[in-house]
Amino acid sequence: MIALITGKVARKAADYLIVDVAGVGYQVHVPLSTYYGIPENGEQICLHIHTHLREDSLSLFGFLTQSEKDAFLQLMSVSGIGPKLALAVLSSLSVEEIVCAIQSSDDSKLCTIPGVGKKTAARMILELKDKVKHIICTVPASQADVAETASRDFDDAASALVNLGYKKNLAEDALKKIISGRRDLKVEELIREALNILMKR
Repeated sequence: MIALITGKVARKAADYLIVDVAGVGYQVHVPLSTYYGIPENGEQICLHIHTHLREDSLSLFGFLTQSEKDAFLQLMSVSGIGPKLALAVLSSLSVEEIVCAIQSSDDSKLCTIPGVGKKTAARMILELKDKVKHIICTVPASQADVAETASRDFDDAASALVNLGYKKNLAEDALKKIISGRRDLKVEELIREALNILMKR
C-alpha cells in the first residue's frame, strides 16, 4: 500500500495533481487545503498518501501534512462519509476548524460544508468527538500562513460573487478554474476573472 510519494509536480488542478516519480506519473486527489501549498510544475513535492482500494478501482488521496491525512481517515470512518465528501470537508474547513467544530458540537459550522446536512453533521460529532483530539496539526508556520491567506481570499471572492447574485456552487467552480496553477492572484483579480467566466455561461 502506498503511504508516501515524493516526486516532481507534473500537472495540477484544483482537485488533483500528477506526481512524476522516476518517470511514472501518479494521479493524486487532493483537498483545497493541500492544493494551496502545492509548488509549481517541475518542483519537488512530498505527499502523505491514503490508498483507497475498491473492487473496480484504486485511488490515491494526498495531503501535505500528516494531520490532514489523519483528519481525512477519521472523517471516512463516519457512517455515510466516503472519500469524496471527506475531501469536501477538508476543502471547506481547516483541520483546526474541523476539530474545533466537532469538539464544540457546532453542527451549524459543519453544515456550511457542501454535502453535509444536519444528520451527517450530527454523526460526525457523535462518532468523532473523542477521536479528533488525537489529531496533531503539523503545518509549518510559513506554509500555514500561505494556505490561510489563499483560503481566505477564495472565500472572500466566492462571497462577493454570491452577493452579486451568482449561485455559490457556480461561483466556486469558476474560482477553482482560475486558481489552478495560479496562487498569486488578489481577491479583486479573482472576482474579475470569475465574472468573465460566469458571464459567458
